[in-house]
Amino acid sequence: MTTKKSYFHLILILGLLTAIGPFSIDMYLPSFPAIAKGLNTSVAQVMLSLSSFFIGISAGQLIYGPLLERFGRKKPLYVGLIIYLFASAGCAFTQSVDALIFFRFLQALGSCAGLVTSRAMVRDLFDVKDNAKVFSSLMLVVAVSPIIAPTVGGYITAAFGWRYVFAALMAVDFAVLIAVLFLLPESKKADPTHSLKPMAVTKNFYLILTDPQFYVYALTGAVASSGLYAYISGSPQVFIGLFDVNEKQYGWIFAIIAIGVIGSSQINSLALHKSTSEKIIPIALLFQCVIGVTLVALTYFSLSNLYTTIALIFLYLCCQGFIFPNASALTLAAFGHNAGSASALMGAIQMGIGALASAAVSVLQDNTALPMVCVMAFCSIVAFSIFVLGGRLIAR
Repeated sequence: MTTKKSYFHLILILGLLTAIGPFSIDMYLPSFPAIAKGLNTSVAQVMLSLSSFFIGISAGQLIYGPLLERFGRKKPLYVGLIIYLFASAGCAFTQSVDALIFFRFLQALGSCAGLVTSRAMVRDLFDVKDNAKVFSSLMLVVAVSPIIAPTVGGYITAAFGWRYVFAALMAVDFAVLIAVLFLLPESKKADPTHSLKPMAVTKNFYLILTDPQFYVYALTGAVASSGLYAYISGSPQVFIGLFDVNEKQYGWIFAIIAIGVIGSSQINSLALHKSTSEKIIPIALLFQCVIGVTLVALTYFSLSNLYTTIALIFLYLCCQGFIFPNASALTLAAFGHNAGSASALMGAIQMGIGALASAAVSVLQDNTALPMVCVMAFCSIVAFSIFVLGGRLIAR
């Protein structure tokens, strides 16, 4: 029987595993100008290290999914955390932006082990009806990352220099590795019969991908989440470059906006006592569309300032606290027997589309806030359309 104390420890560790990736993104964002100066390059080039991270964390999840089915949950997780440790050291000692881009890719390959494993273990350890509530609890841990990470990253950069940001990430990873080793239970035994041959892995992924329950909710959650990645990619340019805030102030802005995700994810957990995931998602998506379009209109007509931009992005990301937990739970609901592969595919789709959104903001960059807010609005509209059309398909 799971006690409240053991439940808390389990959620905390799973949340930290999920948060390693976002923490790796958020913590070095305030350091972009300092990294560009230190490596004698441009901020635009440094932003490519963010895109390479998204690519690595997307592709890497497809590798870990089959490994989690074959070797159990913890052994592949150890490998990922160790890769992350050495890649972070490479980032800290790099002497060129090209090397930084490469080590960030390796860092992503390591961090995505935590993402895949944590979601698979939620499906392993909890009843399907409780999955959305558990994902909401995980979001409480994950959402603390944007509050702490940019603020800490800004202070570390100001006090010691940007290289120490990656040293701090090494320390976080080592602490999580120790917690996994001693406190996290194995939720699924190794299965030697699970084939790792390319054809068998491909067939398994294909069967998952062609299930409407999977692709409708996975795409809905992924496209909606990509609005968040557009914000992450574009916010340093918008707040530091356009609105002229410093690294510390940027960290606090990031923290304030993240509070919305924390609050909404916990309200979602309460709402699930009286409603269902299928009913909550469309309402949140509709609100997100309205807020996204409003943000674009105000920005286009130069009616938005620092404070209105922060307020609207705050409301936009509040919707994410309702969309992500419910979409994740519905995506994995039918895949208890191969939750590792389903989790990997879901994460790969999410990060892949997130990488496209991040790259789009970089490519469209025109020294205004329009590229960021237009991509955010586009993502919410597309996600709402997928949910409505896909819901009809599932009903049939």
